[in-house]
Formats: sequence, structure tokens, C-alpha cells
Amino acid sequence: MSQKLTRYISLFFAFAVLFTACTKQEKTKDGIIKVNKNGIPVMQPLQEPLPALKTAYINDKKYGVSRFFEKEWSEKNDNVAFLVAKNGQIIYENYMGYANKRTDERITKDTPLHIASVSKVLTATAILMLIDTKKITLEQKVNTIIKNFPYPDVTIQTLLNHRSGMKNYAYFTYENGNWDKKITLTNEDIVKVMVDKQIPLESKTNTRFSYCNTNYAMLALIIEKITGLKYPEAMQEMIFKPLGMSHTFVFDITKDKGKIAPSYKGNNVEIGIDYLDGIYGDKNIYSTPRDLLKFDVARYAPFFLNADLLKKVYKGYSYESKGQRNYGLGVRMMEFEKGEPFFYHNGWWHGNTSCFITLRKEKVTMIVLSNKFTKKTYRTKKLASLFGDYPFKLNDDGEE
Repeated sequence: MSQKLTRYISLFFAFAVLFTACTKQEKTKDGIIKVNKNGIPVMQPLQEPLPALKTAYINDKKYGVSRFFEKEWSEKNDNVAFLVAKNGQIIYENYMGYANKRTDERITKDTPLHIASVSKVLTATAILMLIDTKKITLEQKVNTIIKNFPYPDVTIQTLLNHRSGMKNYAYFTYENGNWDKKITLTNEDIVKVMVDKQIPLESKTNTRFSYCNTNYAMLALIIEKITGLKYPEAMQEMIFKPLGMSHTFVFDITKDKGKIAPSYKGNNVEIGIDYLDGIYGDKNIYSTPRDLLKFDVARYAPFFLNADLLKKVYKGYSYESKGQRNYGLGVRMMEFEKGEPFFYHNGWWHGNTSCFITLRKEKVTMIVLSNKFTKKTYRTKKLASLFGDYPFKLNDDGEE
């Protein structure tokens, strides 16, 4: 082999090593998930668009959705951001009411609103990406990650599916003088109170379902411990920025008080910030329907999560009680005797209500956000019957 050829081969391998280092990737069963230079997994947009909808189909579904919206929502009384899409294509959207009554600012497609417990879907997604890239495992004990965590049997999975048995921090910090409500509570403070005040479990770990915000506040701490970034920065790095969710952010109580859309009671009285508004993971993400659509569509990518892990996400874990309602890994679900499960997540915090529906079989996304308290947000599930075999009737209501 000539010296010249040897030099070219050496240069080729040098460039190949350099390229690999700059675009570090980790393989999964079904594809490749990107990680950044620090080894943090980064969500990617769907590379190939889903099949285009026919005009006749769009017009047909738009008619049904618009009639529902006009019946439920009123320009005079409501604040709402509303979107229905299939295959990532918007069929119908509408924005009305006040983002801020004091400044006469109206809600538009670019107005970030508090998505309340729908934040859990995004927090769970970040955790699942860390699991997929083997930074952590579903079965891993939380006390191996969070120092002094007082419940030895609680795992990451029992946080995700609300089977940890922990009590809700909103209650145990309020009771018995466990916390000075003049001081903003943080995620780290929750652990400190649980340890210092010896807060007992509500039930033995993994024996029953109990929806609890403390679970997702702990998952936010795990994201911080594993990535080395604060939760707001990690969510930007892993999800918001790579997906182009430019109107989405985690609320920072020290910086964002004057920037956010306030929330209102049903009688239009503004609801202020309190000592619980420093907690994130279970809530405190602000977003728009269009940004959340980008997020939902990206989860159809074959490289999003490996197939085995994805099955675990959309599987029920709580069958102690008979009924249709269940919970997967970061998603609510309803299971019926016939037909597909119905996947969704609702939210409520202060006057903010939210509804995130993802019909996986039909690839339909429905998102409703309101900063003025109303239960109408949750009635959006009735629209599922326009797209698939879902047994919802006109008088169905939702829940938080």
C-alpha cells in the first residue's frame, strides 16, 4: 500500500471519528435516538410526514368538530385555545377570550397557557428517554438517585404509574405546620419535609393506584440528577428546543410572574400565585396547542422509544378496582370491552384547565387549554367518536 493511500485512509477514519463524536447516537431496537455532546437524549421530529388527509375528509371532520366547539364555547364568556388534528394536520382550531384581562391581551395561537397536569405527559417522556438510553431503569429504586429519599420500595415505575403510595405534597406541607406557607416550596423541599417530619406512606408501595402530584415532582428531581441540568433547562434541551416548541417553557416563579397569562375563577376573579407554584414536573409547563401537537406527532417516530418500552407506556397497571379507568406510564387511559383504549390526560391548577387526547390508532390529537376555570375542557373526549369506535355519549363529563 502506498504512503499516499495510507494517508488518505488515515484521514478518512479521523474524520469519521470526529463526525461520530459530534453527532453521538445510541441505538435502540427500532432505530436511533440522538444524544447531545453530554450524553443527554434529544427528542427528534418525525422525519417523514404522516399520510396527507383528503380535502373531503378534512371538511367532513371540520364540520363536526366546529359544531361541537360552537355549542360548548362562547366568545363572550370563555377563554380557550382549542385544536384538533389528524396525522399532524390541523383539522380545526380556535382561540378566544383573554390571556390577560388587565392588559386586554387576547389568546392567540402563540399564547402560552398553563397546561397543569398535562405537564406529566412531558415529564414522563423525558424519563422514558433516559430509560431508553440506559441512564436509568424502570425498576430502579428512587433512593439510589435522590439522596435521603425515605421510601425504600418506591421505584421509577411506581412514580410513573402512581403506585408509589406517597402522600400528596399539597396536603402534607399544609398540615400541622409542616411548612411555612410564606416561603415558596421547591421540589427539594418536598424531600426534606418527608424526611424531617417523617411523613408516612398513604399505602404500601405498588398495592394500589393513587393519583399523586408528589410522584411527578420526584421524577423532575430524577431528571435533574441524571442530566445535571435543572428541570426547566433539561426539558428545553431534551424536548422543547429540538421539536421547535418555541412557545413552551417551564414556569420559573422567581422570573416569570409578570410574563405569564394569569388564571381566573369562573366569575373572572384573577387567581394569584401561592407557595406551591415553585414545584414543577407535575405541573408548571406553559405551552400552546400547536406546540403540543408537534410533541405528540414526534412520538410516532420509529426511533422515539424502543418497541418493548413503548408497549409498557400504553399498558394499564392498576386493576385492583373494577372499571374502565386506568393509568399507564405518564398517560391516563380508558379500556373498553370492545375497541381501542382511549388515551388522554386532563389537568387542573388554580383556574387553568387542560385536556390532551392522543388517539393512537387513528393518529388524532386533541388539545384544549383554558386559563378560566371550567369543566367544559374535559368534555372534548366526546369528539373521539368522530374518529373511531369510542363509546362516549353527549352527556359524558371528564375529570382532573
